[in-house]
Amino acid sequence: MLNEQLRSILQNMPKAELHIHIEGSLEPELIFALAQRNGVSLPYPSVEALRAAYAFSDLQSFLDIYYAGASVLLTEQDFYDMTAAYLARAHADNVRHAEIFFDPQTHTARGVPFETVINGIWRACQEGPVSATLIMCFLRHLSEEEALATLDESLPYRDKIIGVGLDSSEVGHPPEKFARVFERARQLGLRLVAHAGEEGPPAYIESALDVLKVERIDHGVRSLESPELVARLVREQMALTVCPLSNIKLRVFDVMGSHNLRELLDQGLAATVNSDDPAYFGGYMNDNFIAAFEALPLDAGHARQLARNSFAASFLDPERKRAYLAEVDDFFSHAATA
Repeated sequence: MLNEQLRSILQNMPKAELHIHIEGSLEPELIFALAQRNGVSLPYPSVEALRAAYAFSDLQSFLDIYYAGASVLLTEQDFYDMTAAYLARAHADNVRHAEIFFDPQTHTARGVPFETVINGIWRACQEGPVSATLIMCFLRHLSEEEALATLDESLPYRDKIIGVGLDSSEVGHPPEKFARVFERARQLGLRLVAHAGEEGPPAYIESALDVLKVERIDHGVRSLESPELVARLVREQMALTVCPLSNIKLRVFDVMGSHNLRELLDQGLAATVNSDDPAYFGGYMNDNFIAAFEALPLDAGHARQLARNSFAASFLDPERKRAYLAEVDDFFSHAATA
């Protein structure tokens, strides 16, 4: 069990969240409320039945129910309400800044206009209690042509998007499949990230770096299988957005006690802690920190490092980054004397 001082530090320290899928923050209660509002019938009789279905054996079994949940999102207000609910939870966890993933293809494929999706999410970010920016993700189980079309569709809203990412089913869809769309996004001045090394091998991390030229690796926990890759990631201080509860829920690790977060930090990797799809995986930011710190030999020094890493790895401008890092240092200097 965590001692109360460390638990308080984890809960109250300032932090940034860099790996959050906004559709994955859609709680069962809100799914049912939106279904009722929009006249959508769900294949579950109750909130409890839906929550009970959150028993995943792998990434694909999760994605199946994730896309079913997204079916209730139809209007700009739906996307606003979902995002506002996440930002309220992030604020309660002392998240100062969030870089939010959204999946337009999940919605445009259902006939929901791109404009509806981004305007609802964006408006909530402008009005919310937490600094928040948007990263548009391409679904890797679809074709690169579809990704290119989505990038084109996003151009009128370029001012609302800071970067692009790559998510959905990893195995069988290597990063190089999306080389052209990432090069186009880079030319447009967008920041680049990609999921790699969650279920996929270390080679996927290498091609995300070499072919897609990403600036951050989402997940990346399988990097430890390649000492050469670890040395490179440390040398380049390439951040990994690690999602502890997600990794357990999707069987990347069997139990939290076998998670490699401590080892990643010990090796000098710029690991961060994030919630991924918190409605489905058992918790938001503080839940992830507490679960990891309860199961692993992690202390206040690691907490400080993870908090600093989260801001250092963000796409904030240098001045704001320095201000948040100073806030972290100030928090820990007071925590040490408390």
